[in-house]
Amino acid sequence: MTPAHWVYLLGALVIIIAMIFRKNIVVPSIVFTILVAWVYNGSFVFGIQSLFNADLYAANQLFNVFLVITLMVGMLRAASSLGADRIMIRPIQKLMVSPTIAYLILAAATFVISLFFWPTPAIPLVGALLIPAAVRAGLSPMTAAVAVAMAGQGMALAGDLVLQAAPKITATAAGISPNLILGKAGLLTVVTGVIALGLAFVFQRKEDQAFSQRSIEERMRVAGMLSMDQMAATTETASARRPSGGSARVLAVLIPVVLLAVIVVMVTQHITGGDATALLGGAGAVLLCVAGMMHRGKERLAGLEAVSDFLVDGFIFAFRAMGPVIPIAGFFFLGGPDGAVAILGKNAPGFLFDAALRLGHALPPGSAIAAFGVLILGMLTGLDGSGFAGLPLVGATAGALGHGSPEVVSMLGAVGQIGSVWTGGGTIIAWSTLVAVAGIAGVKVQDLVKKNFLPVVIGLVVSTILAVILW
Repeated sequence: MTPAHWVYLLGALVIIIAMIFRKNIVVPSIVFTILVAWVYNGSFVFGIQSLFNADLYAANQLFNVFLVITLMVGMLRAASSLGADRIMIRPIQKLMVSPTIAYLILAAATFVISLFFWPTPAIPLVGALLIPAAVRAGLSPMTAAVAVAMAGQGMALAGDLVLQAAPKITATAAGISPNLILGKAGLLTVVTGVIALGLAFVFQRKEDQAFSQRSIEERMRVAGMLSMDQMAATTETASARRPSGGSARVLAVLIPVVLLAVIVVMVTQHITGGDATALLGGAGAVLLCVAGMMHRGKERLAGLEAVSDFLVDGFIFAFRAMGPVIPIAGFFFLGGPDGAVAILGKNAPGFLFDAALRLGHALPPGSAIAAFGVLILGMLTGLDGSGFAGLPLVGATAGALGHGSPEVVSMLGAVGQIGSVWTGGGTIIAWSTLVAVAGIAGVKVQDLVKKNFLPVVIGLVVSTILAVILW
C-alpha cells in the first residue's frame, strides 16, 4: 500500500461520510482526484491534468447512458407536446388505479424485462411506457425511480438468473459450478429486493400522499414530462404547431408498437447488453424524428426545426441532471485497474481494488464473519460503478474462505455477488448506470441514491443473515 493508496481511501471515506450527511460530493471528488494523482506522480501539474483525464474517461464511459436518456426524453417530449402521451398511456392507466398498484406494476415489469435484456436497455422501455402512467396515478417520480432501480439494477441484475453472466464470473473465480451460486444468489437477491422495495415504499409514503393531491397537469410538470418552456411554447403556438387528433393517435399507436417490436427482435435474435441498448437508442431516435416531423408551423418543413429542438432539449435535460456525476465517477474510476491506467498511465494500480484485495486476505474463515466480510468486500468493489468488475475478487475470496466445501463457497460467493452488483450495478452510488433511471424519471441521481441507501443496506444485511442460517 503506497501513500497514494491511503490518500485514495481517505477520499473515499470523506465522500461516503458526506453522502451519509446528504452533502454534495462533487468538490471532494475533484479535490481527492487531484491529490491522488499528485501523490502518485509527485507533480502537482500532473494532478491537475489527471483531473481532466478522469472527467474525460468518466464521460466516455457514461456517454452511452447519457445518449439513451437524450433520445428517449426527446422522443417522449415530442409525443407529449402533441398530446400523444395521454392517448398512449390511457390503457395502462386503467391498470394503475392507485400509487400502490403503480409501484408494484413498475417493479414487476422492470424485473421481468431486466432479466432478459439487463437493466440499461430495460429502463428506457419501462420509462417510456409506464412511468408517465404511474405519475398520473399519483406515484411521485422519485418513488417510480426507486421501484425501477431496485427491481432492475438491483434484484434482476444481481441474480442474473436468465443470462447468467454474473454467476459464471463468480463461480469461475471460486472454482465451483455456476449452478451452485445461481440458485443461492437468486434467492438472496429476491429477499433483498422484496425488503428494499417494501421499506422504500413505506419511507416514501408521505411524499406520495402529498404528490397525489396535485392535479394531473402539475404532476406531469413536476415529473419533467413536459418542461415549463415547452408548456409555454405549446400553449402559445398550439393552433400553429399541434397537428390533428388523428396524427396524435397514430403516434400513440406507433411508439408502443415499435418498442414492442424491439423486444421481439431482442428475444428472437438474442440481442442483449450494449447491443440491446444500441437497438433501443436507434429506435428512439427514429421515433423522435417521426414525432417531430408531425409538427406543423407557419414555415414549410417546420418539423425539421422541431426535431432539432427536441433533440437539443433532450441533451440539455440529460446533462443538467447527470452532469455532476462525471467528476464523482472520475474519482471512483481511479479505484479500478482499467480506469487508473487510462487516467494515470501505464502500470498505475487500482487503488480501491488493491485495498479490497488486502481486506479479502485478512478475513477470518468463520462463516458469519466471513459472510459479512465478503458482503463488505463486494460493496467496496462495487464503488467503482461496475457491479461485475469486483466479481472475480469476491469469487476468489469465497473460494479461499470456504475450506473446500462447495456449499460454503457458493454461499459466500452469492453474498459477495449481490453485494457487488446491488452497489455498483447499481442502486446506491450515483456514478453507475443509476443515472439512466434518474434521467428517465426526471429526478436528481444524488437524491435517488439517498432514498435507496438505507432500504438496500437493510435488505443486504438481512439476506446475508439468511444465507448464514440456511447454508
